Amino acid sequence: MDVHKKSRIVGIVQARMGSSRLPNKSMLSLHGSPVVKWLFYRASKAQLLDALVFAIPDIEEDDPLSIFLMGLSANVFRGSELDLIDRFYNAAKEWKADHVVRVTGDCPFVSGEEIDHLIDFYNFGEYDYAYNHIPLKNNYPDGIGAEIMPFEVLEKLHKETTGPYDREHVSTYIRSHPEIFEIGTFDPKDRRLHFPGIRLDLDTQQDYEKLSQLNVNMNMNAHEIIAEARALGWG
Repeated sequence: MDVHKKSRIVGIVQARMGSSRLPNKSMLSLHGSPVVKWLFYRASKAQLLDALVFAIPDIEEDDPLSIFLMGLSANVFRGSELDLIDRFYNAAKEWKADHVVRVTGDCPFVSGEEIDHLIDFYNFGEYDYAYNHIPLKNNYPDGIGAEIMPFEVLEKLHKETTGPYDREHVSTYIRSHPEIFEIGTFDPKDRRLHFPGIRLDLDTQQDYEKLSQLNVNMNMNAHEIIAEARALGWG
């Protein structure tokens, strides 16, 4: 089933300024550019996305983030600060998504190529949810991929998920209920990425200091970034 030729696939990046563990995370300078610019530039390289949208909170604190993104000519949707499923769902609905790729705002080194590999994998299966952003039952490093689901599954989450933790983390309910959802993942095609012990997420000040040590730039392929991480003894 070649999904991307028959329906609309929308990438949604969930980002905000108000991270309790790392305030103003989205606008922190990482190797000379704000983290959110890394996300925009690298996710935009995915060839199989029909649109890329940044879903950010509709509060004053996030106005500078919205202004910066619009200055990049990025698509911006503003919604609930704390209910991420609601924000994600309404962004997908407004952008008329048939299938939704979710990119989290804590993955500045996300790879457009690995997003495409995820979509290809999802296209030729019958999945309710597929992922390659975390090393769970696969050999991916943590932080270079994404997750994907049909809009109908997102709509089900929006209607039926009630727990605050699940509402905040979007896909945790799916992964904790494999008896309900058909879940898929896979190993990287490029064996130079087979380092599940390497973590490239940005959640804390310690993470920020660690990622700042890497000798990287926005144009690097995922395997080049992983090679730099390995040169520092990571993973």
